[in-house]
Amino acid sequence: MRWACIVFPHFAVDGVLRQRHPSARPLALLTGPAHKRTVHAVNDEAAARGLKPGQSVQAAQALASDAEWVEFDAAAVARDRELLAAWAYAFSSHVSLVFDDAVVLEVGQSLGLFGPWPVFERRLRQELTDLGFRHRLVAAPNAWAARTLANVHDGVAVDAPHLATALGRVPVEAAGFDANVAHAFARMGLKRLAQVAALPRDAVARRFPPDVLAWVDALRGRVVPLPLYQPPVVFDRRMEFDHEIELSSGLVFPLRRLVRDLAAFVRARDGGVQRFRLVFEHDRHAPTHLDVGLLAPERDAVRLLDVARHRLERIEVNGPVRAVRLVADDLPPFVPPSGDLFEPHAPGALTFDQLRERLRARLGDAQVHGLATDFDHRPERAWRPGRERNEPLAALAEARPGWLLEQPVPLRARVHVLVGPERVESGWWDGDDVRRDYYIVEADDGQVMWVYAAPGERGPFMLHGYFA
Repeated sequence: MRWACIVFPHFAVDGVLRQRHPSARPLALLTGPAHKRTVHAVNDEAAARGLKPGQSVQAAQALASDAEWVEFDAAAVARDRELLAAWAYAFSSHVSLVFDDAVVLEVGQSLGLFGPWPVFERRLRQELTDLGFRHRLVAAPNAWAARTLANVHDGVAVDAPHLATALGRVPVEAAGFDANVAHAFARMGLKRLAQVAALPRDAVARRFPPDVLAWVDALRGRVVPLPLYQPPVVFDRRMEFDHEIELSSGLVFPLRRLVRDLAAFVRARDGGVQRFRLVFEHDRHAPTHLDVGLLAPERDAVRLLDVARHRLERIEVNGPVRAVRLVADDLPPFVPPSGDLFEPHAPGALTFDQLRERLRARLGDAQVHGLATDFDHRPERAWRPGRERNEPLAALAEARPGWLLEQPVPLRARVHVLVGPERVESGWWDGDDVRRDYYIVEADDGQVMWVYAAPGERGPFMLHGYFA
């Protein structure tokens, strides 16, 4: 087996930064009781000013008075962990959050699908970067070894024959032991993990807590059950702002982030989303709800954002927005559209389904229809607005024109008959009786038309439609 461990050294800060526009302003997350506020984490700009975790707020403010101070939100961190676990589930069904600051996943069975490890590793890194999380990535034969090696390495893949050597070089303070245990080992003169592994087990069991030997055994690959992650059946994410957003254009950035998270979530389930709800929260008004429905399941973030943006342009929110929430519980299976074998679409070109979805988003669901056949031989009554998804038109199979005039007009051009006549006689039951002989004719300029004349006559003709 091969396990990949992804460690997030700046997890809490990245969770905040990914919700904001890029900025060079120092930022610090604060925690602790009101009378003893301390710095929990800082971004790179704040670290360059001398701010660091554990520092008092007063000391931090003295170093960076212009910094942005944000309350550390443990619940938001937990939600981000769930998001990353859902993302990892797209690559492996064995995903675990057993470590507080890392996600581990079994990738040995996935290499046949996603390619050799270097290719797979690049894909994991790229998608994590797109999600907005900095990371370190290590692969090893078991999850505990991968987690320990990730403390001192990034981009290393260790195979079973070399695992003992790689682990033996890890400093004791970076081996994953409790701080007091690591300090005790250091006082004994033990600097590397190999020295700890060489100690008599009885002596370690007498002098140290039981979890020390359990950890050493896990590093060696002893079977230890892992709690495996199971993805939820509903996507529910909320993004709160530090100030109210008054313009709809200002909602595009948080909307893009939420939709990207949704796309990552449904891809992990190997499914799609057909309906989701956006809730815009206000300080002084009732929330604004926007339901976004699609004709077919989708999971491409760009297309989902395109539909959501156009639908947002058609509504009026109740006031300045303080937070946005996205909820999706209609998550059906996803069937990829069939591609074109010989005539691929040009870059940026819309397929028919994408065009139809965009028109529905811009104009409204009630303004876009398909065409359905009706049981009537009279051409002007043989079709009607149908469901959103087009129904087969029997008239097309009978050589009917694509452009039918609203009212027939006399034909004055010189033409010659290509096909016909075809008798249409119907409508006696509703008082609108029709008796016509239809022909397909061609004019001198090559235009093909659909015309009719009185039964048994070859003219004069009435023009009723054009063929493309």
